[in-house]
Amino acid sequence: MDFNPSAKGQDYLNRVKAFMRDEILPIEEDYYRELRSLDNRWVVLPIIRELKAKARAQGLWNLFLPEEEYGAGLSNADYAMIAEETGRSFIAPEIFNCNAPDTGNMEVLVKYGSDEQKERWLKPLLDGEVRSAFCMTEPDVASSDATNMAATAIVEGDEVVLNGRKWWSTGIGHPDCQVLIFMGLTDPTAHKHQQHSMVLVPRDAPGVKIERMLPVFGEYDEPYGHGEVSFTNVRLPKSAIIKGPGRGFEIAQGRLGPGRVHHCMRAIGAAERTLEILIQRAVSREAFGKPLANLGGNRDIIANARMAIDQARLLTLKCAWLLDTKGILGALSEVSMIKAVIPSMLANIADQAIQIHGGAGVSGDFPLTELYAYARCLRLADGPDEVHRAMVAKLELKKYVK
Repeated sequence: MDFNPSAKGQDYLNRVKAFMRDEILPIEEDYYRELRSLDNRWVVLPIIRELKAKARAQGLWNLFLPEEEYGAGLSNADYAMIAEETGRSFIAPEIFNCNAPDTGNMEVLVKYGSDEQKERWLKPLLDGEVRSAFCMTEPDVASSDATNMAATAIVEGDEVVLNGRKWWSTGIGHPDCQVLIFMGLTDPTAHKHQQHSMVLVPRDAPGVKIERMLPVFGEYDEPYGHGEVSFTNVRLPKSAIIKGPGRGFEIAQGRLGPGRVHHCMRAIGAAERTLEILIQRAVSREAFGKPLANLGGNRDIIANARMAIDQARLLTLKCAWLLDTKGILGALSEVSMIKAVIPSMLANIADQAIQIHGGAGVSGDFPLTELYAYARCLRLADGPDEVHRAMVAKLELKKYVK
């Protein structure tokens, strides 16, 4: 295994770090203050559009796509280090046009989209002109088992008709969200992994309705948000189906490998920033005549956090390297490992940082509650911990049980 970035990857990483240091991190506090002062927070502030234009002008754009026709042409391992850097700020991924779920949706269109679909939706997504959402999880079934999906995508002649209800559709609240990828049941008689289809749905298609935006620990994550969306007799041309009927699970598996690396490396970047905040508090505050860092088990907490972050990074880089060299089938266990390990690691460090800060930790004066909520949600997103541990165990047992 070689975890050294390529010369090209190192150049991009250096430039992203400089952009983060000089352009993004200095404006974060003012950005959130302005956004929170608004009655309507479902807006894109001018500073975000300005920084997106700057990033694109510097070539720091669509860095996650390995195909040079569409993106920077970086390997998964090279982009992983960049994803970590952008994970230090909640607003950074959008500024580089590398924000989920757009990244996964663009990957789907690059790999599986028709020429017509690429022209209509991929191009504006690549240009950062529109945003997107992914509609898979459902409120009325146990979505940890995706074969439970009840929403339908039925082919009727030259059309596909969508019915059902989805929720936790991230990004649906963004004012630029114009396209959704909907996954639904097409043929219940087919093999269980050939029953479903993915369909491109214009946000303004008749029958699509945002029923409500969902809060996470009381916050709505404006201007992105997570919505519950109903689809009532939504009629679209059959050409809106990605790759054809029954290919939904195949596409989902192709989407999830790199996407989980991106999620996990961003979470590692968030963990690094959380540890920095923790340590700054621990060395600057005194109690009982000592710096907080020297009280109780706080030195152990700091040491354990450093070890956990470094272990998590190495595991995720191994996963990225396997995806680059052996493909998704060669990285199945590692893809599940990182998804089970990294969010819990971040949640633990965020919780400890909150404790070190006392009452300030649960206030809005520090970003710790947002970091904790982010980590806690990641333990459910893209499959809960239990599903990923079950996959790791299954693959491990196969080595011994024939």
